[in-house]
Amino acid sequence: MLDMKTLTDVTDYFIICSADSDRGVKTIVDNIEKKLKELGHKIIGIEGYAEGRWVLIDTSDVIIHVFYDPVRRFYDLEGLWIDAPRIKLAFEDGFSRQHKKRQEDYA
Repeated sequence: MLDMKTLTDVTDYFIICSADSDRGVKTIVDNIEKKLKELGHKIIGIEGYAEGRWVLIDTSDVIIHVFYDPVRRFYDLEGLWIDAPRIKLAFEDGFSRQHKKRQEDYA
């Protein structure tokens, strides 16, 4: 998650994530949309869903970017917004350990 408050007036935060297929992108978006509605958050718009390459979910204060992996690498939003402070999310440590373990299992 990137803290955008001091860099743009458009939003307070970017959340950037990705999947290894367009179907995976759509699954992530569907689950985010469902959870936001359950929590009572208003979604202003969702763009790019039909293609499943780069989907943007706008909730005003938070813009969520869900990428197909190669598209994420190409656009490199994290590099473009290099000056944005990073906010570590609670689940990231566990996810990183699981990802590393999976990589070791395949090696």
